[in-house]
Order: sequence, then C-alpha cells, then structure tokens
Amino acid sequence: MGIFDKYKEPVFLKESSNAAEEIELLQSLLEKAPEDIQKQIQQDIRCLQAGKAGEDRIAFELKNSHMPMFILHDLYLVHGEYTAQIDYLIITRKRCFVLECKNLYGDIEVNSAGDFIRTMKYGNRYVKEGIYSPITQNQRHMEVIKAVRGESKSNIVTKTLFERYFEQNYRSVVVLANPQTVLNSRYAKKEVKDKIIRADQLITYIKRVNNERGAEDNGEKHMEEIARWFLGKHQENPKNYFAKYESLVNVEQSDNKVEAVTEEPAEVIPENTVVTKGTDSDNTIICPRCGAHMVKRKATKGANAGNEFYGCSRYPKCRGIVNIK
Repeated sequence: MGIFDKYKEPVFLKESSNAAEEIELLQSLLEKAPEDIQKQIQQDIRCLQAGKAGEDRIAFELKNSHMPMFILHDLYLVHGEYTAQIDYLIITRKRCFVLECKNLYGDIEVNSAGDFIRTMKYGNRYVKEGIYSPITQNQRHMEVIKAVRGESKSNIVTKTLFERYFEQNYRSVVVLANPQTVLNSRYAKKEVKDKIIRADQLITYIKRVNNERGAEDNGEKHMEEIARWFLGKHQENPKNYFAKYESLVNVEQSDNKVEAVTEEPAEVIPENTVVTKGTDSDNTIICPRCGAHMVKRKATKGANAGNEFYGCSRYPKCRGIVNIK
C-alpha cells in the first residue's frame, strides 16, 4: 500500500439487503394468516433471520479488516435466463472474491465425493441428511459473473485473456458463518477443501490468496472501476416472500376463486407422485391442484396412520396430496 493511496479501509458500495424489510413485512402477515400458512411464514422468517445473522457476521469481519477493498453485498446479476444472487462480491487490488454465506446448523461433513452431509441432534438421536452443495451453488454464480463480465470486453483478444485467467483472478469461497458449526472436511479433495472457510478465517484467507503467485496489483483506480461496473449491473431481485404469502392470505380470507401465486413455483409435483423422504422441504413442494405451497402432515387414522405426507396449505378448500416414501 502506497503512502498516497486514497483507500486504506474497506468501502461498502452496496451494504444493504432487503432481508430486514422482508422479515418485517412477513411478521405483519402472521396474525392475518390461517394456521397452516402461519407455519410456512414462520419458517421463512427463521430462514431469513438466520441468513441475515450470517451475513452480518461476515460484514463485521470485513469492516474490521483494515484492508483497502470494495464490497458489494447482496448483488443480483442476470445473464439471459440465468441469474446469480451473490452474498458478497469483494474486489481487492489483486483478486475478486465471490462469497457464498451459509449460516448452517449442525455438524457438516464433506466427503471424498464432495457431498455435504449434515448431522443434527433431535432429542437423544442424531440424524444425517444430505444438503445441496454450496460450492456447486457458488460455481453457478461464478459462471454468471464470467458471462456478464466477459461481454464487457471490447475485442476477442481481451475477452480470451479474461476467460483464460478468470479462475485465477476470481475466487469462489463458501463461508460458514455459524460459530457453532463443526466442519469435518478431512476426506474432501483439496480443491473442495480450499473453498470452505469459517467467518473468522475470512480476512486471513483473503490475504493468503492475494499473496499467492500470479496475483497482479492493479491499483486502486482499477479496483474501484471494477466495483462500480458490477454495481451498475445489479438488478432488483424479483423474489418476494411477502407477495407470495399476501396472495395466499387473501385467498384464505375470501370466498372467491383461487388467485394465482405471485412467485413462480419451484416445482409442481404431479398428484399421486411419491416423494423420497429427505429430498424436499416444505418450501419446495407445490400443490398439483391449485399451485399453493404444501406442508408436511402425518395421518392420524386409517390404513396410513402414522405415515407422513404433503397436504395443500389451503385444506380443506383444496385437498391436494403428495405422498412421502
């Protein structure tokens, strides 16, 4: 760092996210919503609160790093039909870091195949479940960044050089923000292990990577230009929890025909399909009859007593069912 450098501390070009606002709006719907939808809203509130808490921990580490860098929080990029919601994009003098924040509960194991396995304690027993790889998730974000940034290159030579050195200049890293999470990556491959760190290791990680061979010091002017370019590409995320539940609550409170759910369903499961236990959550199953979200229930009588299934959140107005194997 030169004595005449303008930036000596981190600069947040984009610091806010809409999580706090969405939590407040969802809480305003709780009293109006029927019991089944209340459970869905509460689950989404918990997820948003956990995500926000994790991102706040990362923000704390970055603000206290005393390093010149530009930071974009909750960056949403679009390239054709592909999108990327990036928790943090950090632009330093030497490299850019694409952070995926995970405030995971339980103990996390990463095996030799790169699978993420979570162990949670329920009462006196431990339950293991596979979770979607955040490394794969962040790699998709990297591909969107590569495509969007590549389009800005003025000629075929600069674009070719950008793509050739992209993996060297842009680093993907998954940050585990929950201090109580135990990570076991003993058997993970090195290329996987190197992409997972804890929040309190973040600044040390950035310094280490920037000191690796091949990093170029582009100067603070170039660093700022890149950051402001990405800020100009940011778009508002169309995902809106409040709009989704506001529609469902309005449906429950009226006798009119079912209104369309404002959020595009992640997946509509055909009726009578059997879903494998542990592969879906209450947020990803959509009623095959009316399009509303489904909730997990347990049969209390009949031949299937004790078995779990997904039932429509609008029951008894809608009796859509998806069985669980």
